[in-house]
Amino acid sequence: MTRCLLSLLLLLPIAPASASAESVATPALAGRAGDTLKLTLQQVVALAKKNSIDSRQAATIKKTKYWQYRTYRSNYQPQLSLTGDIPSYTKTFNPITQPNGTILYQQQHYDQSTLIMNFSQSIAATGGSIYGTTQMQRYDNFDANNVLYNGVPYAIGYAQPLFQYNQLKWDRRIQPLKYQESKQAYIEAQEKIALTAEGYFFDLLLAQVNLHIAQTNLYNTGKLLEVANIKYTLGKVTRNEILELELEQLNAQKAEGLAKRDMDNATLTLNSYIGMDWEKGLHLITPEDMPEVDISADRILSEAYANRSDAIAFVRRVIEAKRDLALAKGQNGLIATLTANLGYSNSAQTIPEVYHNPQDQELLQLQLSIPILDWGRSKARARTAEANEELVEYTVDQDKLAFRQQIFTQVSLFNVMKEQVALTSRADSIAGAKYEIARKRYMLGDLSINDLSYSFQENDQAQRDYIGALRDFWGAYYNLRYLSLYDFETNQKINYQ
Repeated sequence: MTRCLLSLLLLLPIAPASASAESVATPALAGRAGDTLKLTLQQVVALAKKNSIDSRQAATIKKTKYWQYRTYRSNYQPQLSLTGDIPSYTKTFNPITQPNGTILYQQQHYDQSTLIMNFSQSIAATGGSIYGTTQMQRYDNFDANNVLYNGVPYAIGYAQPLFQYNQLKWDRRIQPLKYQESKQAYIEAQEKIALTAEGYFFDLLLAQVNLHIAQTNLYNTGKLLEVANIKYTLGKVTRNEILELELEQLNAQKAEGLAKRDMDNATLTLNSYIGMDWEKGLHLITPEDMPEVDISADRILSEAYANRSDAIAFVRRVIEAKRDLALAKGQNGLIATLTANLGYSNSAQTIPEVYHNPQDQELLQLQLSIPILDWGRSKARARTAEANEELVEYTVDQDKLAFRQQIFTQVSLFNVMKEQVALTSRADSIAGAKYEIARKRYMLGDLSINDLSYSFQENDQAQRDYIGALRDFWGAYYNLRYLSLYDFETNQKINYQ
């Protein structure tokens, strides 16, 4: 009679002890299946890249860098401008020097309007500029009631700095690198978003698994307590075992409450990051299928040097240090500017007369600045720039080593985690099977409550370890994408338009 009763107890429904999070619907979750939104890791990453605040910030920075680059390009294009003072009316008393040297304050009442059109074109190779101008001035003397025009029909000139720093030449070397660096930085920002979204995904997935574990344990503990009460009436278990199971049930209830709180917090965090407002429930699908990719450190390093903004920055930083040295040296010693101007000008009573038979206008000017005594300031400035250039070169070399080491470390971690996923998956299956055996042995009276409780804990930890291994694997995978900006599944460089 007793053996038959125990056989019937084994048929009591017990929730599975180990299963992937998306394949299990505990009694508390089953009613929400129709309203639950299911998302994969890849879908969460795609939503984050599209909707997150980080994505919008990256797009804005990209746009800003683009227009900065356009501003730089405009410095090499012809410039045309129109300026003027129309009108420039004056009525006041001004000091007027008399022929005998005395000063009288006399009233002046006039308007002097000016209109100037200027054209300029910078020459990057020399740092000089070609310019042209046309001007017209009108002077109205209201006291004398007359009008006078003065104009420059046209003039052309060239200004050439001598022995000076050439900003245009250095910008042509540096600014394209900065722009290319910004484009790669945008791609890196997108991959950084994927890495962050992956972290939030597994935060919620682990909370989801913990809730499933807590609900399963609560459900199974209740069933085991029913079995224990029947066995207690038959004298097969002690009162202490009943109390142990009741304590297990209370702990399971507490764990369920904490797991619900953690899942709500993780859900809110993930929803906020991916820009989604889904109030009916969110269920994440465990990423069981791992990408079949062959990743080597040499390959990742090669792609990283070809794609990363840091690799471009290594070159840019050295060039900028050389530019600063050129600037410091350009500010030492003789500084000169040669200006030449040829054109025509005229003054007349009417505008047409200004353009009739204008007179030659010529200008040749050499401006000089020679420091006589600066107490070693120029030399110190140059030596400082030289020392800074050496420091930048050493720092860049050190950063290259760290860059290389980071990639080799991450590749090694990825390969290890790929093996860890398989091992923890196997351990999860074994722990689940071991738990089922322990449960049946307890029902048959062949196992103590302490051993059953240990089997509970061992099985729970195996499930968490499996999710943790998946998290580490996918974290390493997305980190390698971020470090190399290369898509290993499609075998092409990552690019976002």
